[in-house]
Amino acid sequence: MIQRNYYLNRLIRNMWNGEIKVITGIRRCGKSVLLFELFDEYLRNHGTDATQIIKIELDQRRYYKYRNPITLCEYVEQLVLGQQDKKLYLFIDEVQLTAKVIDQENGGIEVTIYDMLNELKAYKNLDVYVTGSNSKGLSKDIATEFRGRATQIHVFPLCFEEFYSAVGGDERKALDTYMLYGGMPRLLAMQDDKDKKDYLSSLYTELYVKDIVERNGIEREDILNDILNFLASQISSLTNPTNIANAIASMKNEKVNPALVSNYVQDIVDSFLISVAKRYDVKGKTYFNYPNKYYYTDIGLRNARLNYRQYDPGHIMENLIYNELLRRGYSVDVGVVTDRTKGANTQKEIDFVVNDADRKIYIQSAFRMDTEQKNASELDSLLLTKDFFKKIIVRMDIPHNFYDENGIFHCNLIDLLLGRVELF
Repeated sequence: MIQRNYYLNRLIRNMWNGEIKVITGIRRCGKSVLLFELFDEYLRNHGTDATQIIKIELDQRRYYKYRNPITLCEYVEQLVLGQQDKKLYLFIDEVQLTAKVIDQENGGIEVTIYDMLNELKAYKNLDVYVTGSNSKGLSKDIATEFRGRATQIHVFPLCFEEFYSAVGGDERKALDTYMLYGGMPRLLAMQDDKDKKDYLSSLYTELYVKDIVERNGIEREDILNDILNFLASQISSLTNPTNIANAIASMKNEKVNPALVSNYVQDIVDSFLISVAKRYDVKGKTYFNYPNKYYYTDIGLRNARLNYRQYDPGHIMENLIYNELLRRGYSVDVGVVTDRTKGANTQKEIDFVVNDADRKIYIQSAFRMDTEQKNASELDSLLLTKDFFKKIIVRMDIPHNFYDENGIFHCNLIDLLLGRVELF
């Protein structure tokens, strides 16, 4: 059992805070294990009896009836009212599977799971925790749906530090494996490479694509799959729905509507399969509408999507850094600075502008810097900011970390991923 202490400690810190704890993340990334096993174990070890924990797993047949939010609420209320002298915990798994229903007894109004959970939250002896695998099922604005009384904890597949704590051994060899197969937890129980590849492929065909199609009423599953392939091949590259539509149209020899592509991309993002990094003008302090960058939540799923044909370590490394920054809770954008030297206005890119409240750093991802041209391209955009925020270049070709003459910190990727360096 991998001890996912970062997420577990967040749950512990937010116990009995008067809010609903909403645990989100892609399916099979470990949300249920976190709540139903790790957090359950913590509660038991600190004096909570099993009878004080109410568990409802909505993806299990015996709990299907509780997909009706009124039925679920009435069941929980009965248990709570019968044990008012005890502290109770409610765990609901895959809450996005609940349906909207009409409450005939109260004027025929529409009732959602949000209404019922807000009602249950009012009980002083009940602490509520739910998991969900789709932002549409939970709403993109969780705070609004739960009337400003929700704590969101987003769970990623295993980060490299968690992965390495399980596999051990040579760090570089472990990183090579992680860059190929990613961090879906079940992979740790598999030794054979073919089994790992088959598992990741089956997650796509039997779970993620079907979920997206069924939840969003997708009519052109073929185009959805083309978009997934395109985004997998273009991680860390700038693109937009029009470019994607044109590429698919050329391949299929038919007209493809960019608006349809835009909707399908949003459906993919809502499933937590892919994240969007928007471009930010560092000097102008404004966001660009397009193009954006897209990163896979798990690099193993990305590689499986392309049948391991396109193994490009530089782009994969950038994807890993982006996921690590998000996992740590930072706000991450793609930076744009304008070079106005020699009468030109050339836009140059900073891979990541990272914000933590009022603190900011700039990060470049460089697999290697072995030529003068590569050195200049990585350094120029950082120096163009002309400010005093910390600047970092994450590299794979240095044995130790150092500051250069410009005050830029050069950091080894493994040291970053294993938490050996302080970013801020």
